[in-house]
Amino acid sequence: MEMWFSEYHTPNVKLTIRTDSQLYTGQSDYQRFDVVRTQEFGKMLISDGEIVFSEADEFIYDEMVTHVPMAVHPHVRKVLIFGGGDGGVATCFTKYPEIEEITLVEPDEQMVEVCRKYFPEQTVGLDDPRVHIYYQDGLRFLRSVQNEYDIIVNDSTDPFGHEEGLFTTEFYGMCYKALKDDGIIVYQHGSPFYDLEEEACRAMHRKVYKIFPVSRVYQAHITTCSAGYWLFGFASKKYHPLADFDPERWKKRNIETGYYTTHLHIGAFMLPKYVEDLLEEEENRMRSERRV
Repeated sequence: MEMWFSEYHTPNVKLTIRTDSQLYTGQSDYQRFDVVRTQEFGKMLISDGEIVFSEADEFIYDEMVTHVPMAVHPHVRKVLIFGGGDGGVATCFTKYPEIEEITLVEPDEQMVEVCRKYFPEQTVGLDDPRVHIYYQDGLRFLRSVQNEYDIIVNDSTDPFGHEEGLFTTEFYGMCYKALKDDGIIVYQHGSPFYDLEEEACRAMHRKVYKIFPVSRVYQAHITTCSAGYWLFGFASKKYHPLADFDPERWKKRNIETGYYTTHLHIGAFMLPKYVEDLLEEEENRMRSERRV
């Protein structure tokens, strides 16, 4: 008997993948986890019926939220990651020897446990002595933090449920305070293709554009994401992702990648016209509100 997993992107569109077997199912205090094995994507982690990542394309996401800010910021010592219990982003940051401390704030301890068991290659960086894991709410963690981190990554999965607070104006305001004077934050910006998700992209851009003097959006093709097209946000107190990009400094590190290149870094910020238009509309709206 064939088994198939389906994830709805809209009420009219779904991604359906044939699965070979179900390796795990379990319920934490926050979400239901399923791990399935597939032919095309390898093992996949599913949370409450939605794909979190697959072995086949998770490296794209991890590299784009790690190497983009690291190729811009000239002296990173402390990194803070919200979510990220799968270990992929933290593992990517451990490739940089100059980083002294990587703090991971993940409310769901079972996320880490499941990924350690079924995705050991991805979680290997969690055993790096520079990585410190705190199992607590992100907003609570931020309340006592000020002027401490060079890079913050919001690696939370969804602006709903137990991580909803990490997609609010309050959260990004607290991140601004937690960053050093030249700090950078990178975050999920969602997919702008479907009408149902476009407003979430607009709202995200409004929140961050209102707080940070530098706010830009970049893109990646990730097959298991909605529409196979995903946006990321880059915001900073000082550095511009292109004007302050130093490709030669990054190349000297000789970090092996499967997706990111210094050429791709530049191209990732060259967005389709319809995405440029929706971002510009929100920026113009913010400027008009400031003048009122």
